[in-house]
This record gives sequence, structure tokens and C-alpha cells, in this order.
Amino acid sequence: MSSTNTAGASAAGDQYLTFAVDGCEYGLEILRVQEIKGYSRVTPIPRTPPHVKGVLNLRGTIVPVIDLRARFALPEIEHTRFSVVIVLTVGTRVIGLLVDAVSDVLTVGAADRGAVPDLGGTVDTAFVAGMAKSGERLVTLLDVDRLVGGDAALAG
Repeated sequence: MSSTNTAGASAAGDQYLTFAVDGCEYGLEILRVQEIKGYSRVTPIPRTPPHVKGVLNLRGTIVPVIDLRARFALPEIEHTRFSVVIVLTVGTRVIGLLVDAVSDVLTVGAADRGAVPDLGGTVDTAFVAGMAKSGERLVTLLDVDRLVGGDAALAG
């Protein structure tokens, strides 16, 4: 059994919740995740950007839901029984991310973590924290603070 320190990293590495959007695999720091909720209808809010799907009532807390497909400028799809909302903490706010499916929890050691690839100046990779290798898998690690932290539409 591995030990876990107060920063959330185990002796074997940092843990990430992995999920899929449009067939690509992404990871979020597991300690930011509060829960995973099956997708159900959200209440739309007028005049919000297209990536802000609406809000849901999570046991009395109104949680804005961001559709990562729209945030990544991907085509919209019909949601399936695998579509979920990952509820997480961003600063002092609680936010939901709508994704196609969750995968598993991945432990990433320092040797398996790579830097953000240089894709040229025209590609916005500000929300990418790095790349994780796990066997043949390559997972894009997201910096959730940069992904949604500065979103004026979510300012509360």
C-alpha cells in the first residue's frame, strides 16, 4: 500500500482522474474532484458563452456546468449513458465539467510525465499542464485553473 502526503501525491506519483472527450484522453488532479455525476438536464442561463451549458442543483449548491466539447471547439454530440459531469473545485468555486465518459484513476510518476508539447505559437495550450505516459496510452493533463479559472462567465 502506498502512502499519501498532504499534497495529494502518493509515493508512486500524482493521481489523476482520466476521462474522454471526442476519443481523446485527458486527466485532472484527483484531489480537485468532488464527485462524478451522471449527466442530466441542466438549466440554461441566457447570454452565457456556448461552452457554459447551464447550471445544476447539487444538493442545494448551484453549480455551473462547462461542456468541454464546446470549450475545445469540438462538434456537439448526443449525450449517452456514459456522459457525466465531473464536479470539482476551482479556487473557491464548485464547477462541473461535462465529458463523454470517465475512464479511471491514473498514477503518474515523475518519469512518466512530460512537458507540454511545442505546437507553435498559434495553438493555445495554456490549459495543458503536461502529458502523461502509461504504457501505450498518452494522456493530456489539464490545468483546471487555467481551463476555467479565468472564465468571466463563471465569476461569482
